[in-house]
Amino acid sequence: MDTGFNAEPVERGEALRKRYGGGGGGGGRGGAAPPVAGRVDPFVPRSEHSPRELRSWAKRTGFVSDYSNEVGSTSASEKFEPLERNNLHQGSSPKIEIDPILGRLRNNRGNEIQPASHGGATTTRTENVNGNSNGDGNGVALGIGRRGNENEPVLAMAPDGERKVGLRGNGNANANGMVNRDGNGHGTSVVTPVPEQKEEEDVEGDVAQGDFKVNLYPEGEEPVDGGGWPGPEELKCRLTENPGFVYLFYYGLQHYLSLAGSLVLIPIVMVPAMGGTDKDTATVISTMLFLSGITTILHSYFGTRLPLVQGSSFVYLAPAFVIANAQEYRNLTEHKFKHIMRELQGAIIIGSMFQSLLGFSGLMSLLLRLINPIVVAPTVAAVGLAFFSYGFPQAGTCIEISIPLIALVLIFTLYLRGISIFGRHLFRIYAVPLSAIIIWIYASFLTAGGAYNYKGCDPNIPSSNILLDACRKHAYTMKHCRTDVSNALSTAAWVRIPYPLQWGVPIFSFRTCIIMIIVSLVASVDSVGTYRTTSLQVNLRSPTPGVVSRGIALEGFCSILAGIWGSGTGSTTLTENMHTIDITKVGNRRVVELGAAFLILFSFMGKVGALLASIPLALAASILCFMWALTVALGLSTLQYCQSTSFRNTAIVGVSLFLGMSIPSYFQQYQPESILILPSYLVPYAAASNGPFHSGFKQLDFAINALMSMNMVVTMLVAFILDNTVPGSQQERGVYVWSRAEDFAADPSLPSEYSLPKKFAWCCCGLKCLGV
Repeated sequence: MDTGFNAEPVERGEALRKRYGGGGGGGGRGGAAPPVAGRVDPFVPRSEHSPRELRSWAKRTGFVSDYSNEVGSTSASEKFEPLERNNLHQGSSPKIEIDPILGRLRNNRGNEIQPASHGGATTTRTENVNGNSNGDGNGVALGIGRRGNENEPVLAMAPDGERKVGLRGNGNANANGMVNRDGNGHGTSVVTPVPEQKEEEDVEGDVAQGDFKVNLYPEGEEPVDGGGWPGPEELKCRLTENPGFVYLFYYGLQHYLSLAGSLVLIPIVMVPAMGGTDKDTATVISTMLFLSGITTILHSYFGTRLPLVQGSSFVYLAPAFVIANAQEYRNLTEHKFKHIMRELQGAIIIGSMFQSLLGFSGLMSLLLRLINPIVVAPTVAAVGLAFFSYGFPQAGTCIEISIPLIALVLIFTLYLRGISIFGRHLFRIYAVPLSAIIIWIYASFLTAGGAYNYKGCDPNIPSSNILLDACRKHAYTMKHCRTDVSNALSTAAWVRIPYPLQWGVPIFSFRTCIIMIIVSLVASVDSVGTYRTTSLQVNLRSPTPGVVSRGIALEGFCSILAGIWGSGTGSTTLTENMHTIDITKVGNRRVVELGAAFLILFSFMGKVGALLASIPLALAASILCFMWALTVALGLSTLQYCQSTSFRNTAIVGVSLFLGMSIPSYFQQYQPESILILPSYLVPYAAASNGPFHSGFKQLDFAINALMSMNMVVTMLVAFILDNTVPGSQQERGVYVWSRAEDFAADPSLPSEYSLPKKFAWCCCGLKCLGV
């Protein structure tokens, strides 16, 4: 059979013989022996090659193309016919030739096909890519391996029975396959299955089962420079690509619009609970936009360097509610908001210093051994579940607004998620902003139509100054449902730059600092899970423990900035980043940086923050119902990295979530005064002053009662203890496997993704614990 190999080895052999004096075994110049002991005649190819040879060879040898070791009714010649028919009209092509024994494309390298041996060999040698041989004695072939620096096409069996030719390996990585040889020197090889990549846009439904699909590069993409794999086929913009300013602007806009709920809605529900005015809400929103832009850029350059947006996390919202509802602030009327904000600032600064020290000291690298999916999943889920008593009770004040909004968000995200308009899944990407704008306009029509007008009642009069009992009943509805009650737009300046200590000097107290130190640990656990998942989404290896420590350290530093500027919450990696990258298919660092720059620009426009502050509170609470539910779903999705069917894992997650909900309820029942003073949706956050823990030290009592009344803290403690004490294998637990520093040295393509900028790395070259 003609193999179609080129004549390059023959020409090299002739050149060597001429160089050393010619002849089959004669001496060379100066009596030197030739470098080769003898001559092995290779297969000499013909000038042309016809695909029909595959069919004729299969008929002569009786070859059956069945890789499941089961003899089927279809002969090999019949399975090769589709490829023949497709190639006949194009003429013979010596470039693409499928080896029916090895199950891959030949790359014209002059290798001889080894016949298969069916003898009962007892010892099997596995040859790796470096030429080393290992004996395993099992006689089972795992795949084909070859040493080389180019992509190797392999013939793989798809799940639906089709065969596809794809690439295995890259220019820098070793091949995954191996050749097993028996004692007689013959080899038996089995093709390693390659997972099939499905294309949404180009679906080939005409190919019958058993036909060949030659697909060397997914979606027609060529390999990137250096021979490495391109990113996942569905990723539109990879980590370091530069698609141009227009695409960067568009991708950045859609990226941050999909995160709009997490970026701007926290102040709308937090500032009124702290006694702030509409103007204070607008100021806090502008400050959060400014800090989110600054910290995102810092994290993109000096943190993990993953495309992650930093901002005010829901992790810090529950502690803010706890501190705002402390007993000493309940009867405070003058400057109540500034007093609470200053105490929050001091607590955030101390807690963030602890988090930053945890990262810079390298202790986070040791702690990573104890943080796994069984700890991350219930902890993140508890962050969203912590607000179940606040969500719909607050949104339910305006049923005519909240129900349509929640229904519209669900319709966009679930029922219309597959609809594409101009090639874009607009409903899936912009579900939250689209729903908010539509219902906001609808609420404006209700307000203008007099739906919230009550005889003799003025919505601009504070509820404390209303004398009529009939108006008192409707004061709450008018305040939370009308779209014209906010005076933020009329009082806000056009240009206002957030500045440090804008609320005054921070107040440092032992009780609140202890709370924020523990909360910073919860935020770190949340970020660890986000780092791991995002690295997989953007087709990177997981970062090293040093890189994770560097990211946590920078988050602590950014939270210190948030405490100094006075945003009311710390700055951490938003959990919703995972959802945003998944729906937008954009994991680009430049996109995130450009969007962050626009956030900083918008923060200087006072009217932008004022416009967002005028969103009715019931509408904001309705959106947050979906956002908190999404946080729960993202947390539980982390269980995919462990054995979710294991009783050990399900028991730990179930017990952690149940105790994380039940134990805080026990601490929250010791507050008879709070029930009479506070609204029902704020009562669970008032247990710090009246909890059951009494040690004689009021500061410590407040801290312990506050921590044990927060769902996420109790859930994290229970999950952390159980996962690290209950026996279980690493595979069962889904232990995170982080990259090692040696991996970066072995693969030159890795450091460019996680390493610090060269102009900055030289001054940190001694900090190996930070992955420098």
